[in-house]
Amino acid sequence: MEKSLTPVIAGFIPLLDSAVLVAAAEMGFAEQEGIALKLVRETSWANIRDRIAVGHFDVAHMLAPMPIAASLNLTSLAVPMLAPMLLGLGGNAITVSTSLWEDMAAAGADTGGDPGSTGKALAAVIASRRAKSAPLLHFGVVHPFSGHAYELRYWIAAAGLDPDTDVEITVLAPQIMADALATGQLDGYCVGEPWNTAAVAAGTGRIVTYKQAIWPDSPEKVLGVTRKWAEANPLTLAALLRALSGAADWCASTENVEKLAGLLSSADMLGCPAEVCLPALEGSMRLGRNTMKQVPDFLTFSGGAKMAPMPAHGKWFHEQMVRWGQAERSEEASAAVAGIFSPDIYLSALGLENVPRDTPIRMFDGREF
Repeated sequence: MEKSLTPVIAGFIPLLDSAVLVAAAEMGFAEQEGIALKLVRETSWANIRDRIAVGHFDVAHMLAPMPIAASLNLTSLAVPMLAPMLLGLGGNAITVSTSLWEDMAAAGADTGGDPGSTGKALAAVIASRRAKSAPLLHFGVVHPFSGHAYELRYWIAAAGLDPDTDVEITVLAPQIMADALATGQLDGYCVGEPWNTAAVAAGTGRIVTYKQAIWPDSPEKVLGVTRKWAEANPLTLAALLRALSGAADWCASTENVEKLAGLLSSADMLGCPAEVCLPALEGSMRLGRNTMKQVPDFLTFSGGAKMAPMPAHGKWFHEQMVRWGQAERSEEASAAVAGIFSPDIYLSALGLENVPRDTPIRMFDGREF
């Protein structure tokens, strides 16, 4: 008699960095670990947050700051959560309309995506617009508690601007960002791939900088799980982490890129052309219609120790929450955040020992956390 599989339901958003979950389900990695992994596509991060809180999902593809916001009771339907594994590093970019890019280019913006140069150019454009009493530029992010929001704000603030008064920032679902840019409802946005490349391919947008340049090798999505589920299902969680680690190694192999793009492009996954998915998966970026740049670490997947969360990751996200008035600083909060991003469950599941539990973070402008 064959051993029965343990069902696990995972929510995900149609983005390239859902790849590890997709590969685990579609390429047999979950089944090898005794898990029947069912993926449920969602339309917004708010839905992901709410459905895992009420138990519709066992685990979820989740914005890295969301388990912190939920655990610190900063968001609706808040429940204590963990982020036991990173699902990908990098993968975000900041895209602006072609008209805004023309103004930034005229102000000296680096064509290769340097965040210091492009931020300085944005500041010059905003100063010029202010002198003409032009409306504030309107930028989009996918959620208030997201790497996208904090990376956009960090980039803007590093240029000497105030993201709360010098621009307007609104929340939109990732898959409609490019359309909002094309219709003029946004002047720019920060989002994960492939929705930056989609605007470039349509001729309506230009990528001006990207996550790897702002915060190198930084986590973007995590596996989100409630503490209640993790504590009730430790063996299932450990098996799932092993399956996802194997799937991440498969996703990282260059031999599997075209297969992976095909899986992700299907109608029940991302529902976008495979050729739009490929650049980021291949380590290249189409910054503009005629501008390609090789960025091998733009979006990376990997099993093993590289996908272990670290307290420093959580510290950076929490520092941004405090900086922008979403949270208050306290010793209790800092301890909770370190626990949410502890690598112990993941490393134990993989049998990894003598692995560094934390490393400092250095941003593009030299600040350390």
